Amino acid sequence: MKENSFAVFEDYKIRRVYDEESETWYFSVVDIIQVLMQQPDYQAARNYWKVLKNRLNKENNGSFRREAIPYRRC
Repeated sequence: MKENSFAVFEDYKIRRVYDEESETWYFSVVDIIQVLMQQPDYQAARNYWKVLKNRLNKENNGSFRREAIPYRRC
């Protein structure tokens, strides 16, 4: 079962999903970029991610895959 929720960081909401089976949190990359850029406009963060993804694809000959990167506590 997966649980959806928000994490709040400096008045920004970051979408996240918890997978109980693997005991792993997954966070929205676009939301994290929005926080790091301190960008109030969601669309600007989304466009930044789109451009970055395209550049990574070009550098890696199209082998950049869209995968969730889990957060695990150490």
